[in-house]
Amino acid sequence: MILLEPQHIAALQANTAARRAAQERGEREPDPVPVVKFFNPMGAATWLVTELCEDGVAGSHVPPRDLFGLADLGFGCPEMGYFSLTEITALRLPFGLRIERDIGFDGLVPLSLWADAARVAGSIIQAQPLIWAIAGNLPDEPESGKARD
Repeated sequence: MILLEPQHIAALQANTAARRAAQERGEREPDPVPVVKFFNPMGAATWLVTELCEDGVAGSHVPPRDLFGLADLGFGCPEMGYFSLTEITALRLPFGLRIERDIGFDGLVPLSLWADAARVAGSIIQAQPLIWAIAGNLPDEPESGKARD
């Protein structure tokens, strides 16, 4: 399975560009909705990805390999941070399995809500019902003039 399709790469790079632009203007950084979910089909490891960092070598055909998002290796302490697409892709599991992309995944809510719910629940997997409940109670559009935290 291809872990990142062209539409994922474009969305992840757009999130990275939006964060960098906000930093340059001294504005609050955006809190994007996760674009992709990777998981270990034989264990609890799960990654929610919001950004694809531009770490490729300029002028070369080396693709970006660092991702940003919420990582949960199954030890009860999900953390936001950077992780390597190269390392995730290189993982070899028993029976010839590899890390997979959840093709039905919909991030629904910003990454900060995923992180909060995963920390309370103890894992991304256990947080999913909480996220569905949160997403079901969010208004379709934020009220004008009010920031959503």
